[in-house]
This record gives sequence, C-alpha cells and structure tokens, in this order.
Amino acid sequence: MPGKAPATKVQDFSLLSTGNGTFRLSDFRGKKLVLYFYPKDNTPGCTVEGEHFRDLHPAFRKAGAEVFGLSRDSLKTHDNFKQKLAFPFELLSDANEEACRQFGVIKMKNLYGKKVRGIERSTFVIDGEGRLMREWRGVKVPGHAQEVLDFVKTL
Repeated sequence: MPGKAPATKVQDFSLLSTGNGTFRLSDFRGKKLVLYFYPKDNTPGCTVEGEHFRDLHPAFRKAGAEVFGLSRDSLKTHDNFKQKLAFPFELLSDANEEACRQFGVIKMKNLYGKKVRGIERSTFVIDGEGRLMREWRGVKVPGHAQEVLDFVKTL
C-alpha cells in the first residue's frame, strides 16, 4: 500500500553488494534511490518483481534514480540470481537485518499454514538529500515497478 512518507532523513547504513562492492547510503547523496526489499532470491514473486525493475531500469536511470534490491540472502545467492536474470542493478545482502530493522520490513507471515518471520515486500524512495520521500508496504508485484517509476519522475 503506497504511503507518503514524512520526508525524514534516513540514517546512513552500509551493506555488502553484488559485484564485490559495499553500498553506503551516504555515497549516493545527490541521487534518487529506489530500495526494494523482497523476501527471497529465485522465488516466483521475487523473480517477477526483479524482472519488472530490470525492464524499467533505463527509465529509472533517465529519471536520475538508482535501483537496488535487498533481501537477507547471501552474496553468493544474490550473484547467481542477478546473473541468471541479467539485472543491471546491484543486489544488497542484509543477512544481519540491519536495513530490514531500520525500515521495519520484518514481519510474521503465513507460509503454507505456518507462521514464519520474513521480509514484507516493500519499496522506499529516497531523494538526493537522503530523505525518505515515499514508501510502499505489503507490495503486490503487478504494476508496482511502474508505479514507483511514475513517482520517481515527479521528484
């Protein structure tokens, strides 16, 4: 569900990134960021969501935005997922749930009738000043990446 965020500053954080890198939020001052949190690499919904962000990536770049996918998966799993689907953006490994806690995306969910703790599919847009401009929680994949792009174009 989309929500207008109160344009609050996002606390700096760093995570390991595909491509043998380290993502630091503060390194992206002056750029718009799209951070999409997803439950797990190589699952049907997460694959489709990544494909949508991949397919719209040139339009995100044209709008001055960088896209990053985040989950609790390892870098090895991320590297395979990124390569298999030809993602032009990096995936961030949040195995210690640092960013997940900061953005409040860990929830109790039902999986085949069992309660499990996992990431609630969510997306956050951060402006060039490091302020949270909009958030979507409990995301349904169809049309979501386009909705995020449409919002980014308004910044």
